[in-house]
This record gives sequence, structure tokens and C-alpha cells, in this order.
Amino acid sequence: MRNALTRVEAGLRAWADARLAGRRGPLVELLVFAVKQAWAAIFGGLLLGLFLLLRHYPADAVVSRPDLLTLLAVVIQLAMLVLGLETVRELRVVLLFHVVGTVMELFKTAAGSWAYPAEGVLRVGEVPLYSGFMYAAVGSYMVRVHRLFDLRFDRWPRRWLTALLAAAIYVNFFSHHWWWDARWVLVALVAVTWGRSVMHYRVHDRAHRMPVLVSFLLVALVIWLAENVATFAGAWFYPGQELAWELVHPAKISSWFLLMIISVVLVTWVYPPRERAVAAAAQEATGQQPARGEAGPAPARDLGEGGGVP
Repeated sequence: MRNALTRVEAGLRAWADARLAGRRGPLVELLVFAVKQAWAAIFGGLLLGLFLLLRHYPADAVVSRPDLLTLLAVVIQLAMLVLGLETVRELRVVLLFHVVGTVMELFKTAAGSWAYPAEGVLRVGEVPLYSGFMYAAVGSYMVRVHRLFDLRFDRWPRRWLTALLAAAIYVNFFSHHWWWDARWVLVALVAVTWGRSVMHYRVHDRAHRMPVLVSFLLVALVIWLAENVATFAGAWFYPGQELAWELVHPAKISSWFLLMIISVVLVTWVYPPRERAVAAAAQEATGQQPARGEAGPAPARDLGEGGGVP
């Protein structure tokens, strides 16, 4: 199955299920939801932890703080692969996030949108190599949350349409510096494209649903909060934060919302969106029972390729 857990995750799930057997209710669902979210965000959480841990790293150390952050990020990435926390297939998407993010970083730092500490040799121009891992953390979360919550969708737009929209968003991140900023037009197009889409996810023993746009907004908000932690730790700084830290302007949430679309589109090439009916039919074929509250099997169709466009 496309959303199959890794060996380690399957073992942890079996261990948790054995201890939660017979336990139900909102509090259990909330606890499992929090644990799964933390597990999905483990790469980003460890990276933020490194930023905070090394916030007061000695400036005269033999290995500079940016270089040490880069080396430790590489170690975390390799450990996740070796320990079975991430698959080679998913690593390809994470590496693609590296490339997409680093290209944007090179342009944005040259344009003065933000800046990084100047020390270190593991860098491209003004951009330390650990910056790519911050984008990779978003990619890692996206692919892992797909597995852990067994995501299914109703009325997902066609993938070629989402790819065009993601490309337009990416171009606008560059072009708005010398041309009109189309971000609010793009936000409106996102709302139209995914306006009818619904996400179905399983936490413990119940299936839940949420409008896809709400999930985009919630993840963008969490990334903005993480950005505040990272800038507080000195991982990078915006104009006005050079001398003293201040809260990142909430307007940045719109940028993260649009970046979410690029992330989602990239991930759909590893995990093509599955319709809820398709997943239910697969469960029936393998003798699995749908989670409580989950719909039974229905005629299947290939979302993203022949799905309806709002």
C-alpha cells in the first residue's frame, strides 16, 4: 500500500495498540494525535532543538556554528535513513526540497529579504548549507504525516493543475521583487482549486475529516511559530532583527501558506492522493476493518489524474 508504515513505525504502532486496547474517547484520540504529530515532525523538531542548544555557541570555536549545524543536520538525516525512520523513496523528495529551498535562499538573501550569520565555510554564497535542511524538514513532515494518519481525500484537484499553480507560486516568490506581487491572487486560486477538497485521517480508532484548506492554514501557522523559534535562536534574521529579536510579522503566514502548496504538490509525486473510497476498498480486499466512523468501500477512481476540478 502507498501509505505503508516503515518497519520501525509498524512496530511502534503495534506496541501502542497493545497498550491502548479497549481505551477510547476524545482524550485518547487527542493523546495519539499529539504523539503522531510529534513523530511526523521529528526532523524539524530536532533541527529546532539544535538551533536553541547552539544559540550561545562560542564565536571563536574551531568549527563555526553554521558549519556545526550543517554537519549535525546531515547526521540526523543519515540516522533517520539507517534506522528505518525514513525510506529512500521519501529521501528523494526531501532532497528535492533541498534544491528548491536553496535556490530560493540564494535569491532571497541577495535581495535582502533575510540574512544568515556570516561565519562558516559550508555555504553557497551567503547561504549556509543547513538552510536547505529547514525546507527538508517541511518535506519530511509532509511525507511522514501522510503515512502516520493514512490520509485520504475527497475531490482532490487534478495533479497537472496543482503543478501549474505551484509553479506560479514559486515564480512569484522571485518575480515580486521587480514586478507586481500576485500572492493574494494566488491565495484566491488556491482557495478555488482546493475549496471542495476534504481530507480524511485516522488517529487511533476513529476516522476524522477536515477541509484541506484548513489543514494548509494550520500547518502554515505551525511553521510560522517554528520560524519565530528559529530566528530567536539566531538561525537567520529578518531586517529589524539584527540587534534584538522581535516577533516575525504575522503577514509571513501567507508566504508559508503558499509555500505549503509547493510542498504538497511535491509530496503528491511520492504519495499520489488516494480517494477515501479507494482506501476503503483496499482494506476490504485485505480483510482489514475500516476504523470506526470510516465509510465503507465505494466505486474507486484515480484522484489527481481524473478527479474533478472545482
